[in-house]
Amino acid sequence: MARDRVLITGISGFIAKHTALQFLEAGYAVRGTVRDAKKGDDVAGTLSKYTDISKLEFAEADLLDDSGWDKAMAGCDCVAHMASPFPLAQPKDENELIRPAVEGTLRVLKAAADAGVERFVQTSSSVAVIYGHPHSKTRFDETDWTNVQNPEVTPYQKSKTLAEKAARDFVAEQGGNMHYASVNPGLVLGPPLDSRFGSSLEVIRMLLAGKYPGAPKLKIQVVDVRDIARMHLLAMETSQPSGGRYLGITDNIWMLDMANMLRDGLGDKARKAPKRELPNFMVKLVALFDGAARSVLPELGLDKRIDNSHTRAELAIDFIPADEAVVTAGKALIDMKAV
Repeated sequence: MARDRVLITGISGFIAKHTALQFLEAGYAVRGTVRDAKKGDDVAGTLSKYTDISKLEFAEADLLDDSGWDKAMAGCDCVAHMASPFPLAQPKDENELIRPAVEGTLRVLKAAADAGVERFVQTSSSVAVIYGHPHSKTRFDETDWTNVQNPEVTPYQKSKTLAEKAARDFVAEQGGNMHYASVNPGLVLGPPLDSRFGSSLEVIRMLLAGKYPGAPKLKIQVVDVRDIARMHLLAMETSQPSGGRYLGITDNIWMLDMANMLRDGLGDKARKAPKRELPNFMVKLVALFDGAARSVLPELGLDKRIDNSHTRAELAIDFIPADEAVVTAGKALIDMKAV
């Protein structure tokens, strides 16, 4: 396709900055939405260290406000909708996450449809795939959806699931000829472009800082941020039919595997990473007074695996190995003195 102008919502995010970099390097003009001009200055300063930013510009817009979106969309041929709240802790009111995720997605889609945008890629998540199922189900692919009726499903998991479903319904009913695809990453690791990377690398930081006396028996679907950025570009340019759902997963690994990768790759700098698994009963004890621990109880010991063969086939992508994603994230945190 022609190298057109892409709108990237929430461009100041960890994944979004990498995505903007790849679109710029592919020849696109990039317009990013920010909630205030200062964030735009920060993003421009970061990206200028890696590539030419003469085709980079910004527009102020908020997911919960109609104003600004028509101006943001003007002249854009395609949209990468990446803005969505990501919590370190689950809120007491689930609508604090669900409302901006769902309403914001529909607000962006409506503005895109009104502006005649041709292609729309949404950043969804693997959490829209693998939760709320019977514990006997441990294999997942792009046809699976999180069951939001299950009380074990967290507000964040609901927000990503409902936002993706709302987007697909909108495109089917009101999208006209708009081409839609979703990118559904697992835990996104790899090297941040700057020190503003939000909560994405928190698990790595806590492992390196020795915050876990042992590794909880949790299976984690990991991926490198550079692959997720690449997937947004490939999904935007794909000749596959509209409606693609692309699972961004390098590998499915236990948390102890992650700790071992850090130790193998970083040596003494990862000496505080746990060397053994934490018994489930200890996690359950901690969960009595820790909400974050409580939210993972349903997942303890479950050997969940996501199959990425559909993504690899349709987007012709080879994923960066899990150990590289883990170790480069850890090295970046150490270099930035974030541990």
